Amino acid sequence: MCINKKTSKLGIGAAAVVAVSLPAIAPAGAAALSHAPVVRLQTSAKAKVGSKYVECFSSDGKLAERLSRDIAKALKSRTSMASVALHDRATKTTCTFNAHQRQDSASVVKPIVLGALLLAKKGSLTQKEQTLARKMIKNSDNEATTALWRQLSDLRDPKRPDPVQIQNFLDAAGMKETVPDKEGSWGLTQVTATDLAKLLKLFTGTDNSVLSRQARIYALGLMRNVQDDQRWGTPAGAPEASTIQVKNGWLQRSPDGPDNPFDRGDWKVNSMGAFTGNHYNYDLVVLTQNNRVPANRAAHTGFIYGIDTIERVARAVHHGLHPDQSPAQGYEPLRPDANLRPLNG
Repeated sequence: MCINKKTSKLGIGAAAVVAVSLPAIAPAGAAALSHAPVVRLQTSAKAKVGSKYVECFSSDGKLAERLSRDIAKALKSRTSMASVALHDRATKTTCTFNAHQRQDSASVVKPIVLGALLLAKKGSLTQKEQTLARKMIKNSDNEATTALWRQLSDLRDPKRPDPVQIQNFLDAAGMKETVPDKEGSWGLTQVTATDLAKLLKLFTGTDNSVLSRQARIYALGLMRNVQDDQRWGTPAGAPEASTIQVKNGWLQRSPDGPDNPFDRGDWKVNSMGAFTGNHYNYDLVVLTQNNRVPANRAAHTGFIYGIDTIERVARAVHHGLHPDQSPAQGYEPLRPDANLRPLNG
């Protein structure tokens, strides 16, 4: 979905969805009161961006309207393409925008690799595996990721490592939209905001059927301790009292001149964050692509543009969920040095 300043239009609508459960036979008199229908009111609201909609469902109708409107406002002036998925357990709120669109993962595939490793080893990692996992998540180290990707792959054809154990994890986690790269280019794995939200839900949830509680705590612990200059993106504006777990990814797909005019050395910039602790319990994924480098500008300008898009959405989400704590008192991440050309991560 291309968000173009000239053509984007913002429209808001809301509708209430009611689920009613009725007993087969309602008793007469006072007894009927104890068997009254169970009514669960879920309100939907949507706001238009170009030809697509930000759509939110919530038990709080005003919250659904506020989030859909503010996320759309954050996106409508951006020229990059974006996908968004939000899930807040406390208010039973979900918001999505273009959430099933497949995009290059860059380094947001690394928590998937970690999940696959924990599943394959039943949560019991060797010292070497722990070192590689820490480097992969905390420092976004690409060599460590390649080593673990190959460990989790069938290497009968060394030039085409088949990531069978990665796929096993995706199947177990219900991440049906994710497509691993079968030539070993893990950063070109195709992911969606929907599937990455499922991954965060798995890590922060209570279901032990895929990963044990200890394995999930371990994964979140690594994401909680990523190095300071990689904590941008979805954490921007998060409540200060929340515990932030984050993993970002960035990739310049065709730096030497693309064959496809759609991709002219543009940046893919992605961020996924889980916000827990105290009364917080929500996950946010924002994926962007087509962050173009203007003519005669330094290559990193597309990278920074993608970060800006993500952080506009993040601030809208955090403020919408917790208006008294964000963005005025929200978390301010360290931004990458705009004077340095970033390596793919």
